[in-house]
Amino acid sequence: MKAFISVFLVLSLATGMISGQTTGNSVIDVILSGYTARKFTSEPVSDSNIDLILKCGLKAPSARNSQLWKFTVVKDNALIGEIIPNSTAGNILIVVSGQEPVQQGMNVDFDCALATENMFVAAQSLGLGAHIYTGPVNNINLTKKQALGIPDGYRAISVLRIGNIDKNVDAVSSASTRKKIEEVVNYK
Repeated sequence: MKAFISVFLVLSLATGMISGQTTGNSVIDVILSGYTARKFTSEPVSDSNIDLILKCGLKAPSARNSQLWKFTVVKDNALIGEIIPNSTAGNILIVVSGQEPVQQGMNVDFDCALATENMFVAAQSLGLGAHIYTGPVNNINLTKKQALGIPDGYRAISVLRIGNIDKNVDAVSSASTRKKIEEVVNYK
């Protein structure tokens, strides 16, 4: 019985059950513990992880289920360096491009943002670091569309950087502070 209690306590502490750090819902736990990674290692992202992340992007909701997006996976280190500063070998970029809408009321930017967020959360759930960029988009649309194979009628909306991270860095030591809920939420 002592052995059972010891094992239970060790497992409970390791998973954060006793300290209240987890909710028991893996999706919510990933979102609440997530942060935008800034320091990456050069360990390559596996193709199986890239495939899972892309599948999560495909599952994002879109207006009228139109799915007016294209995902460009960039593994070439030289090309990555032309798109984002301080790139790290082994990282990948996923450039999310959206088709210009053909119907009134469609917001391809929003749909692409949802797909980007799905992939961001998926990467974190796999233990990878992720960082969403919009700054490089203008340069991509002006000079890199052909190099990236972005089809005519599409434009880059966001860039998602994914890579392995130093396991000693976490949301507490790496992330910027978040506003308190009282600062951004009101009830009527």
